[in-house]
Formats: sequence, C-alpha cells, structure tokens
Amino acid sequence: MNNVTKPISNAMSLGAGSVEAIKGNVEAIMASSHIWSSGCQAIGQTIAASAQAQLDRNLSTWKAMTGVKSVKEAMDLQTSFARSSVETVVTETGKLADASMKLAEQTMAPITARMTLAVEKFSPPSVQG
Repeated sequence: MNNVTKPISNAMSLGAGSVEAIKGNVEAIMASSHIWSSGCQAIGQTIAASAQAQLDRNLSTWKAMTGVKSVKEAMDLQTSFARSSVETVVTETGKLADASMKLAEQTMAPITARMTLAVEKFSPPSVQG
C-alpha cells in the first residue's frame, strides 16, 4: 500500500508547493503595483508643485514688467527670467529622472526577489553553489 500512497503524497506536496509559489508571485505583483501607483502619485504631486512654482514666477515677472521704466530694464528682466526658467527646467528634469529610476527599481524589487527565490528553489544543486 505504501507504493500507492507515496506517489499520491508526493503529488499533493508538489501541488501545495505550487499553490504557495503562485500565491507568493501574486503577492509580489500586488506589492509592485502598490509601489508603482504610490510612486506615480508622488511624482505627479512633484510635477504639479513644480508647475505651480513656475506659474508663480511667471506672474511675478509679468507684474515686474508692468513697472519697468525702460526697454533695457525690460530686456534685463526678461533675460533673467529666461535664464532662471532654463535652470529650473534642467534641475527639475534631473530630479524627475532620478525619481523615475528609483521608482522603477523599487517597483521591480518584489518581483526580482520572487524570481531569485524561484531560481534558487528550482535550480539543480550544482548551479546553486
């Protein structure tokens, strides 16, 4: 009778292991999705804040333009505004690129961990060492 029950027991154990592996994979995907959505929300808030700050600078410049006394003063003000706008764009773009790369790494971490676990679990012993 042991010859019959042993294969059945092995199959049930393999099935339970598969269910646990699938459950872990789904949990990793859910964790990645949560990280992605939270990160996108944070990046969106950063972009909105940057846009609001730029709008405030635009309004300040236009208000200052209404009080200029000469063309030279207007040109100096416009040049200063253009320079600061370009510097801001370069700085904000760098921050956005860094945040995007960090988000991509964080998003992939749970999935990478699951892949590493699967490779370790299913690799022959000679490959693991």
